[in-house]
Formats: sequence, C-alpha cells, structure tokens
Amino acid sequence: MTLAGKSVVITGAATGIGRGIAESVLKAGADVTVVGRREEPLRELADLYGPSVAVVAEDVSAPGAAERIVAAATGRFGRLDAVVNNAGLARFGPIEESGPELFDAMFAVNVRAPAELIRCALPQLRAHGGSVVNISSVGAVLSMPGRAFYGATKAAVNSLTRSLARELAPDVRVNAVLPGPVDTPMWNETGLDAADTGKLRAGLLSSTPMGRFGEAGEIGRWVCLLLDTELSGWVTGALVPVDGGRTA
Repeated sequence: MTLAGKSVVITGAATGIGRGIAESVLKAGADVTVVGRREEPLRELADLYGPSVAVVAEDVSAPGAAERIVAAATGRFGRLDAVVNNAGLARFGPIEESGPELFDAMFAVNVRAPAELIRCALPQLRAHGGSVVNISSVGAVLSMPGRAFYGATKAAVNSLTRSLARELAPDVRVNAVLPGPVDTPMWNETGLDAADTGKLRAGLLSSTPMGRFGEAGEIGRWVCLLLDTELSGWVTGALVPVDGGRTA
C-alpha cells in the first residue's frame, strides 16, 4: 500500500484519531497538510516528518477556513489529491441539558465544515481523480441515549458521504470510516464529569466484542486503504465500521 506522490489534507490532525491518520498517511508516502486549532502539536508532526508536512492552524468551522486550507495545500505541494475530514466536536448529555447552541456547534464542525472543504477542494479532486474519506462514528447507526445530538451529526455525515459518492462519481470517490470507541484525549473533552466518563467508557468496553478500545493507527490504516486508488479504486459510497464488532 502506497500513497507516494499524493497530496492529502487531514483535518483534526493534532491529536487522537487524526494524529494516527496523519502518521499512517505520511508513512505510506504522501505529502500531508495537517489542520488543527492548535499549532504546536501540528509542528511536532512537521519536526518528525520534515518537508512532507504543511501546517495549517485553523478552526475548520471558521468563515473562509476551507478556502485557506485548500490554498495552503496546493500552494505547498502544487496539487490536492485527497481530503480526510476528521475534525470533530463531541459533547454529551441528556437533551434537557443540551440547548440548540450545542447542536449548532457540533453541526458546524461535524457536518458543515466537511461539506465546505469538499466543495472547495472539488476542482483539484476532479483534476486528479481524487478521493474523500469522512470520519464518522458508530454513533451514526446505533441508538445513543445522552449522545443524541452527536449521533445525529454523524448520521448526517453518513448521508453526505453516500449522496456525494453518487453525485461526484466517477471523478471523485467518497467513503467514510465509522470508528468504534478509540482511546484518545477526546474522552476528557465530552462535557461529562470524571465519574460519568468512567461509566461511559466501561459501558462501551462491555459492549465491544473484541474486548478493548481501538487505537488511532488502526483507523489510520483503513483510511490509507480507502485513499489507495490501486487497492480501492472501485470503492465509493462505503460506510466502513472499524469498531471491534460493536455494530455487529
């Protein structure tokens, strides 16, 4: 599996699943534009992988962010072959404690920003027979009490993926990976207290047949597979669960 010669944008690349995806794609030989709100961890990737990394410190939901990201990638590497929409916002809690501003914030990051980045990247993706991988969640297909808003945004990502796969074929492939519980710093940022976070993690672990949380690199390897035209050039519109059997 090789991505040599490809230029790939990865959002939410500073930590967690995004960091694992970025490292996997870089090891497969691609040039990568890493995007995240915090510049320092992105610079760490640049220090590790050298000129194959372009750093863009950007909130993907900010006005004009998509245009700036595409301009940075094409300005640095001369082209753009693929987009990995990984940046996400997860806030959990019962609906009576979750106002519309919370839903709007998650929708802006999880749905609107990926759609806008695809739109802005489309001329480059079409020119190079490119592909898009959206990072969704098993929460898009499972009932999730206390996480309904988050699950709804990820269900929207799945719909976006399948609709755009048909709309953009055969020039551009669009697929999604649906991770199960992956051990990342996100679990410290859900809005739950330590006790409720512990209960949530224990429940997820007990309902995962493989008996463990996933690792970011395991998601990264599936992203590489979907980006590799030689291996998956006939795959589009796929929603691939990588979840330790949680949706089985």
